[in-house]
Amino acid sequence: MGDRKWTGAQQDAISARGGTVLVSAAAGSGKTAVLVERVISRLTDPVSPVDADRMLVVTFTRAAAAEMKDRIAARLSQMQDSDPQNPLFRRQQLLLSRASISTVHSFCKDLIQENFYRLGISPDFRILDDGEMRLLREEAVSETLEAFYATGGEAFAALVDAFGSEKDDRK
Repeated sequence: MGDRKWTGAQQDAISARGGTVLVSAAAGSGKTAVLVERVISRLTDPVSPVDADRMLVVTFTRAAAAEMKDRIAARLSQMQDSDPQNPLFRRQQLLLSRASISTVHSFCKDLIQENFYRLGISPDFRILDDGEMRLLREEAVSETLEAFYATGGEAFAALVDAFGSEKDDRK
């Protein structure tokens, strides 16, 4: 990847220092490659390398997080093979197993688990599955509609007329 030609915006994302970087672009535009290159450049910086287990890298899908971690590990392995005397590459490979490269949801869940006592919630909380979420959503919509039907109001009546049918308000 060292010989790849980066666009100006991609190079800016790779080389930016001194803060957080948000990389947002269309599918297939090279976001993962840019993030991998950014992480590698930070891990192997000759002046001030960042330990892999001190970085936070989040993405939206498990597949993207796994792919990113695999690509970083592969790059570090290539670098170690080309320069076996450099202890930094081996160290970063070892630290990579403890790196926080995950989805946004997984990161937030871990953060809550580590700080449940500060949040005033039970330590045995759990994440709802899709079925439970759907039932709760339906219950919330039903309760909200019931409350609005009970209190009435012109705006709500106009909303029901606009989006409901003559038979029910299912829409």
